[in-house]
Amino acid sequence: MIKNKAPYIYLPIAFAAVLIGGIFLGKNLNPATESGKRGKFEDVLDYVYKEYVDTVSKDKLTDLALSLMLPRLDPHSSYIPASELKAVNESMHGNFEGIGVEFNIQRDTILVVTALTGGPSEKVGIKAGDRIVKINGTRVAGIGIKNNDVISKLRGTGGTKVTVSIVRAGTMKKPVDFIITRGTIPIHSIETSYMVEGDVGYVKLTRFSETSYDEFMQAASRLRMLGMHRMILDLRDNPGGLLDVCIDIADEFLPEGKMIVYTEGRHYKRENAYATAEGILESIPLVVLVDEGSASASEIIAGAIQDNDRGTVVGRRSFGKGLVQHQQMLKDSSALRLTVARYYTPTGRSIQKPYGEGGVDDYYAEVSHRYDTGELENADSIKQNKKERFTTPKGKVVYGGGGIMPDVFVPLDTMNITAYYTALFAKGVINDFALDYVDRNRSSLESRYKNNARAFAENFVVDEGIISSLVAFAAKRGVPENAAQLSRSLALIKNNLKAFIGRDVAGSEASYRTFNSADKAFIKALAEVKKQ
Repeated sequence: MIKNKAPYIYLPIAFAAVLIGGIFLGKNLNPATESGKRGKFEDVLDYVYKEYVDTVSKDKLTDLALSLMLPRLDPHSSYIPASELKAVNESMHGNFEGIGVEFNIQRDTILVVTALTGGPSEKVGIKAGDRIVKINGTRVAGIGIKNNDVISKLRGTGGTKVTVSIVRAGTMKKPVDFIITRGTIPIHSIETSYMVEGDVGYVKLTRFSETSYDEFMQAASRLRMLGMHRMILDLRDNPGGLLDVCIDIADEFLPEGKMIVYTEGRHYKRENAYATAEGILESIPLVVLVDEGSASASEIIAGAIQDNDRGTVVGRRSFGKGLVQHQQMLKDSSALRLTVARYYTPTGRSIQKPYGEGGVDDYYAEVSHRYDTGELENADSIKQNKKERFTTPKGKVVYGGGGIMPDVFVPLDTMNITAYYTALFAKGVINDFALDYVDRNRSSLESRYKNNARAFAENFVVDEGIISSLVAFAAKRGVPENAAQLSRSLALIKNNLKAFIGRDVAGSEASYRTFNSADKAFIKALAEVKKQ
């Protein structure tokens, strides 16, 4: 069974293009020639090292060679240097070590958006709205600090301490030092889960890490207790993760004995994964939301639901990643993730989209090409591989060779997107204005809406006064007012601004409730699940 091997098999994040490249150099994967002589690679490396006009590092040359080799094989095999492996693995492990804050850089100052519940920062009294002006005595405000710099200074080994100097509006105008003991901080896979209306529950799953199944079961169980008898599972922009985890989640929806997925490769014989004992969600009507950002493990779940006629897939064609990687640790603590097999949906589909001479850049740019060809706006523009035609048990025709095509297509809504709207996002105006608005009105907002996302979504209104302030704020940030384009994009701007404010005041549920209320794919998913 696949589960026996699954802890060592990865379906890596589809859009982490920085991980592309590499092949394992060593006794097994880089042998000498069949005659026992040294390999060409070692000969060239030694020659360059000894004779090149400038001093070079063998380690750096090796890493460079590894990083360039595997794109010629496929876009998902990857070499990960030892210096990057910990950060790469964090998303798979579902946690990292740090102080437990979400932050933004606002006006060249680190602004605490949230002190994570139960985290090290919350325990010492750090609050949303606090500004970090020094870290370990070194000034970090007004110096042009970047996100990566902040992360490197605040993250560290659990148990170590870091001192942050905090300024707090109204009560701490002069910096006060807080000594924080770093700890393990969870990276949540469930972005939010809530009851939409009636008996319909919604779960937003963003990745498949080691903690995802437990998080999913907690969310599903809680919603069942709240009366959920129908579910919308949102896998949009979920790039994948661990194979065994997505199998376990799919198992909760499928009756015992139903196939979930199988894998097969040149040196990996076919292994089948079937649904096991009764899952808690087998009988509920189900809609799965996907889009061009849904890849790998997300596509396994969508494919299993679609091929078993278990529910309805809604949205746009998924990414099309059907390759399986095996991780091999190397002697210097770097790692190789090598494609060793393909996975297939229950009907026998390989949903891997083509890759070849165009290289890695063209492979990932294919998603952008979908917009250029009109696919994202019109289902008739989608070209499916008619040679890869399969039929589900109930007679539905499905296709392989290019992602999961949803049962119900919902086009990308671009009608009211204008240059003005785009500029507001490109320059970070909406996010920064939302942070500023919440900072100035935090007391009144939190008294009404903190820990009450539904109340925020139903009652908070972005009125004309707020929009006027946004327009003035944008003009100061280099986005001059355009009355005609503002009018055309007004509903979008209001919805996005409300969602950003909601996130800062009442958490991700408030943000998603707001976004989803105006999202055509979500609205269609809600209508579809009610039919079942």
